[in-house]
Amino acid sequence: MRRDPLFYKIFQQSPDLLFALIRDRPANAANYRFDSVAVKEPKFEIDGVFLPPESDEPGIVYFCEVQFQKDEELYERLFSESALYFYRNTARFSDWQAVVIYPNRNTEQTKLHPHRSLLNGEQVHRIFLDEIGDIESLPLPVAALVLTITKETEAPQAAKTLLSRIEQTPLTPKQRDDIIDIVTSILVYKFANLSRAEVRAMIGLNLSEEPRAIREAKEEGRGEGREEEAVILLTRILSRHFQQEIPESVRSQLATLSLPILEDLSEALFDFTNLADLENWIAEHTN
Repeated sequence: MRRDPLFYKIFQQSPDLLFALIRDRPANAANYRFDSVAVKEPKFEIDGVFLPPESDEPGIVYFCEVQFQKDEELYERLFSESALYFYRNTARFSDWQAVVIYPNRNTEQTKLHPHRSLLNGEQVHRIFLDEIGDIESLPLPVAALVLTITKETEAPQAAKTLLSRIEQTPLTPKQRDDIIDIVTSILVYKFANLSRAEVRAMIGLNLSEEPRAIREAKEEGRGEGREEEAVILLTRILSRHFQQEIPESVRSQLATLSLPILEDLSEALFDFTNLADLENWIAEHTN
């Protein structure tokens, strides 16, 4: 299960989930957006960044790392890149904070002493998923993230517990759909041999219910526009994934796909290693 892309997809969909994790929610949390940023001279890219709205006063920029494998130089890289990006954009931000998400403490790097002032202060948040609580009592969006470290044998029942809590909790339709989407996406990655429909059936979701993107498109009467938006977003994600521009021939193929197929592609793309994988997937789903 490749968790980094999964977490970043979840944060792209629900940026305010970060603030639920660190239990420190700025007043404009709902207006933050999750993105990647580049710094020139030297050139590097930071994948997980939560940016405050540009229309407001200078706000806090949050850097996020999801680390499920030990990296003995993570803090050196994270803190130096974060501080440099903040320095390059100091007029835009009032402060910076970093959030690192681990499955457990054993995954954290060994050398902590040189970073003690940051790690023991208020600027860095270390989240150990196995210590934050159980699925039965955590806030629903945070509880959904704990599914990523739940054993496969226990995950379906844990997901059903979450769905039961969703039904018993007063939520807006968007909040409900967001959490269900997170739960489903996690299980799709965890059970790679099952389709999204099979995963939904496994946890008892109503298969006759249309995906949210399709439902919203119909309600707004602009299904074609939604498809165009989905193609633009997927092209951007694919360019980052392959670290190259997507050829016009492939863009044209994407533009012919329906919304349901585009949604399936958004789940499958993180398993592609090159453009040939993408082209083969498109060919298989357009025959």
